[in-house]
Amino acid sequence: MENVAENNGARQRRKFRLFRNKYFVTAFLFFLWVSFFDENNLVERFQNMREMHKLKEEKEYYHEKIREDAARLNELKTNDDNLEKFAREQYLMKKEDEDVFVIVKK
Repeated sequence: MENVAENNGARQRRKFRLFRNKYFVTAFLFFLWVSFFDENNLVERFQNMREMHKLKEEKEYYHEKIREDAARLNELKTNDDNLEKFAREQYLMKKEDEDVFVIVKK
């Protein structure tokens, strides 16, 4: 029984010896400083990385929309029938003697 108590005491002394080591304490404080208190801390870095990923996805989405719109614009510029169809569908334009009915599919 006495031997077990001595082993526990020795084990605790080894743990505290680590905290008395000036290099360990310095490294630990540096890690805390960089992780939480620094201007470019790790928490903000992870948040910025997440936001950057989200913005890259949005960028790709908008590039795709620009490509689609450019193709559609080119189509409208080259074909007068398509231009008339676009004006009737999007802006509900009509001739003097006609009625326009809009059917929305859900």
